[in-house]
Amino acid sequence: MPIQVLPPQLANQIAAGEVVERPASVIKELVENCIDAGADRIDIHVEQGGSKLIRIRDNGCGIAKDELALALARHATSKISSLDDLSAIVSLGFRGEALASISSVSRLTLTSRTKDQNEAWQVYAEGRDMQAVVKPAAHPVGTTVEVLDLFYNTPARRRFLRTEKTEFGHVDEVIRRIALARPDISINLFHNDKPIRQYRAATSTEQVERRIAAVGGLAFIQNAIKLEWEHDDLNIRGWIAETNNAELQYFYVNGRIVKDRLLNHAIKQAYQNQPQSENFAYVIYLDVDPHQVDVNVHPAKHEVRFHEARLVHDFVHQAIVMALDAKSQTQQDFISAQPRTVNEVAPNRQAAGGNIFDLAKQSKPYSQPPASTKKNEARESLIYQTLVDTHRDTGQSKPYVERVKEPAAVNNVHEALFPERRSPLVLPTVEVTPAKSTTEQLKFGQVLALYQTDYALLASAGELQLLSLPLAQKQLYSGKLLAQVKQPAEVLLIPLMLLLNKNEITLLTQNQAVLTQFNLQLSVDKMKVHLNAVPLLLRNMNWQQLLPDMLSYLATLKAQQVDLTFELLAHWFADRFFQFSQINKSDWTMAQVVNLLSELEQLPIDDKQCQALLRVIDLSGVIKQFAG
Repeated sequence: MPIQVLPPQLANQIAAGEVVERPASVIKELVENCIDAGADRIDIHVEQGGSKLIRIRDNGCGIAKDELALALARHATSKISSLDDLSAIVSLGFRGEALASISSVSRLTLTSRTKDQNEAWQVYAEGRDMQAVVKPAAHPVGTTVEVLDLFYNTPARRRFLRTEKTEFGHVDEVIRRIALARPDISINLFHNDKPIRQYRAATSTEQVERRIAAVGGLAFIQNAIKLEWEHDDLNIRGWIAETNNAELQYFYVNGRIVKDRLLNHAIKQAYQNQPQSENFAYVIYLDVDPHQVDVNVHPAKHEVRFHEARLVHDFVHQAIVMALDAKSQTQQDFISAQPRTVNEVAPNRQAAGGNIFDLAKQSKPYSQPPASTKKNEARESLIYQTLVDTHRDTGQSKPYVERVKEPAAVNNVHEALFPERRSPLVLPTVEVTPAKSTTEQLKFGQVLALYQTDYALLASAGELQLLSLPLAQKQLYSGKLLAQVKQPAEVLLIPLMLLLNKNEITLLTQNQAVLTQFNLQLSVDKMKVHLNAVPLLLRNMNWQQLLPDMLSYLATLKAQQVDLTFELLAHWFADRFFQFSQINKSDWTMAQVVNLLSELEQLPIDDKQCQALLRVIDLSGVIKQFAG
């Protein structure tokens, strides 16, 4: 058979296999169009599970007469118009395939009216012919889509439909998901002319909780922990609870329900340390910058892809962990309080509101957050600050979250090297004075110029000196590592676990004291080691690779019969950091060099270390040439 272009009718029916799987998928696509049209009321009528009739009416903006016929054409949409729009999708639909696919396997009637039109217009298309007929009709502002005899012209597809009860169960589940996604929209579902679901629009938090209770059950909202955390463009909110209804698991990204392995893994990992972590339910909403998420992954749009997947994973994981910890701490504070009498009434959960009958018996108002909440807020800020720092210095072209800087704190090695980004600079003119002891601080000369990107020309005591900037960077970082024992360890958001052999376990045990002094918190469990905390300056390193390398270094020292010391370990980590990090610069400025030297002057550097960084330039020969 020769290669040929498929007719449009056949191409539409092939595409319909990806979009139109059953009546529930038709309703999903049409209701999403209603939401994109700005509707706040949607009525859905279904007969025989949707195989006989699907009628959806909304009060949205409507479709103009000149665009009705075009609306049924393939790849015709008002949601996007350029390639740039595809990289930041904010609507639920965008491909322009739904109406064309549905009309190719059913008898479809589309009636619509805009507020600028005095009358409504109707377009009709039937099956393979795809001949759209437009005629006037009576209709209020909005749109009505009627789908009759689904799969009437594709008997093979129709035979795969299940019973009426089963198909309507899928329809009901789709409406439940949409009702949770948009509580501000009234949704009414009818089956065979009988009202089945009536979700009223929610305008307050209490009404939103009522809708969630109507969908997920009253027991869920009563036992749920309220989740709410926001930082820059990342926002997560929702409810999580331990329940036997494991099917109640809904996760929304920018208002779109998704089934993402990354997000599921973050939730399961947050629950793994809970005593009852097998069954849990959740309704979670995650708002992300549209430029940072790709929804054009799956034909049904059930999957998404995050540009900064690790950042989103850790954000979701830590938000749930802190919510669970706050609940546990609140329960412990409540248990440790003074015993109550039998007639006392326990305060309600925060999600259900305060107990007005218990206010007089509490030592402080119920509306005032407990002390544990304030501690949790401070811990939240510290942990997420680390999370942002971890993903800020990965060399990505567009940082997603900008760090909130505090002038009194230096939480990043790049800020430590170049503090002029935080405060104005004054270029000092200082001279070199040899160090008499290791504790005396050295002074470098005045920076005159930069040479070949990696060198700086200094003037000191009538001499010209050439400074190696990479070596100066390395010396600075090594000195900071030696001094970092006074700083607290950086707790990892997700502990690193590695499988080790007996020899490696012995090496860690023998050097446990030095490793602990270096702020490496390791715990050994049988043949596994868990890395729980690392030095603050090394938090951005790839510990999945660095930890095995450190074990090899310890084995080398043991073979050479050399005892591990804090100084040896600090110098080794400095070498590794300088070798694999992005700290090397090729675009030095005078201000950055001055601040690098200022940082070095604060460290105890002896003459030997200073001579390794500097070389004196002898100009006596050049001067003699002028004299001659």
